Amino acid sequence: MQPDPPPPEKGPIERPKSGAVIRALWVCVGSVSLALGAVGVILPLLPTTPFVLLAAFAFARSAPRLRAWLTGNRAFGPIIADWEAHGAIAPRYKAMACTAMGAVLLASLLGGLSWRLIAVQTICMSGAAIYVLSRPSR
Repeated sequence: MQPDPPPPEKGPIERPKSGAVIRALWVCVGSVSLALGAVGVILPLLPTTPFVLLAAFAFARSAPRLRAWLTGNRAFGPIIADWEAHGAIAPRYKAMACTAMGAVLLASLLGGLSWRLIAVQTICMSGAAIYVLSRPSR
């Protein structure tokens, strides 16, 4: 009986370069953030600005053309420009953010959530409101 022939040699398994995988992850983060920001334009309880800023950040690390499109966008471009130039949030967006946080807290109270959960929400939303209100306006 003859020994089995050796298996044919295969080249090394090609794996995607880590840079390509990371870039793809950033594109996914940016796309999801932009989608949530776009929904936030319609739904008052979902904040637009943080999601748009996160999308711009993610696209800057992965897809310069998408970032250029986003910063040139009529609706989202000024938000990004204000933030990058001055760390500023327009008074309109500050009011919207604080109103949305208050509405969520009120809905939690009316919904009968536990007091512990409401306390955690109050602490987190107070911190977020303080941060938003402490940012310079335009």
